[in-house]
Amino acid sequence: MLKQPKKVQDKIFKVIEIIETYERVPSTYLKALVGTKGLYEARIKLGSDIWRVFCFFDKGKLVILLNGFTKKSQKTQKKEIDKAVGLMNSYYEDKNK
Repeated sequence: MLKQPKKVQDKIFKVIEIIETYERVPSTYLKALVGTKGLYEARIKLGSDIWRVFCFFDKGKLVILLNGFTKKSQKTQKKEIDKAVGLMNSYYEDKNK
């Protein structure tokens, strides 16, 4: 994320703050991914550029950020979703050790 321009970083932090503080987060900022167990997509848009950061909640409160990418097509790439699911599974495996 630190490789992104300052405006993009600010927008990402703003969206994360919304996710952390709002009781009901609008789907323009956070959307559950269908077909995954507990994986969400934080949605960041700045001008015509779109970024996605996958995340999930641990015990309903802690937001765990996973991988992010610049979205260039209408559909989210399966490889990006698979990577996020793998990272989420690794988190829970490490936590339960």
